[in-house]
Amino acid sequence: MHVQDMLRTHPLAGDSSLQTLVDCVSACYACAQSCTSCADACLSEEDVAEMRRCIRLNLDCADVCAATGAVATRLTERQSTALAAQLRACVEACRVCAEECEKHAAHMEHCRVCAMACRECERACEGVLSAVHS
Repeated sequence: MHVQDMLRTHPLAGDSSLQTLVDCVSACYACAQSCTSCADACLSEEDVAEMRRCIRLNLDCADVCAATGAVATRLTERQSTALAAQLRACVEACRVCAEECEKHAAHMEHCRVCAMACRECERACEGVLSAVHS
């Protein structure tokens, strides 16, 4: 809600793709939280060594998503090529993290939830990428 209110009230927010941007920023921050929480839950699993790759990808994805949310939020003197590069990095981080979490989703609910958040963020970033390139 605050993401939408803040972006909507920005002096440069006249763009018709504002809702796409709002959805992306919200998805980025939600994914960052989900990935951080999933990494923490993985650390509580009995066989932490088996979860090492998942934890690493969760933490990487969380950092990339948080950075992408911050970059996408800035409307003043936006540099489209830098934003596009950040969005592509986020799409890739989310894709890889989702694939790993999906391997564990059948027996670890936190991985199932995280994979869903990653896929939603991946789609939201692709939506803004499409808008940036049009």
